[in-house]
Amino acid sequence: MSPEFSEQTKKKIKEVISRYPRMEASLLPVLHLTQQEFGYLPEEAERAVAKMLRIKPVRVREAVTFYTMLHSQKKGKYHIQVCSNLTCSILGAEKLIDYLRNKLKIEPGETTADSKFTLSTVECLGACEAAPCMQINFDYYGNLDKKRIDSILESLD
Repeated sequence: MSPEFSEQTKKKIKEVISRYPRMEASLLPVLHLTQQEFGYLPEEAERAVAKMLRIKPVRVREAVTFYTMLHSQKKGKYHIQVCSNLTCSILGAEKLIDYLRNKLKIEPGETTADSKFTLSTVECLGACEAAPCMQINFDYYGNLDKKRIDSILESLD
């Protein structure tokens, strides 16, 4: 079964592909558009992208499993990614991850029952100057402590 892309997304994908000398080079932007369309990248969507780009499905799977911004499972409305790399860890990331576990009542890799939050740990967000930090969807938050996390979570609808 092949997923149904909206006409708008089909148009965007064609436009993106046209910018590259080789179709395969458009893989990441096409995957981003596909993920925006469906909220994640189900296997059927991966196969559809492979067919569109005339590449083997394994090439698409490699990209999806390598990049942390691509998701093969549904995520909550707000995907909280907490950096667990060295600088963030030294500055208390593990305590903040534990705090979020208890507050949201989920483990990293899980989504709350209401599908509002998904909690993940990531190796690096590239924001060591603001450690400890997290990313929620596309927004970065740094210099975190429990009070700041509470304020951020309360500001989300």
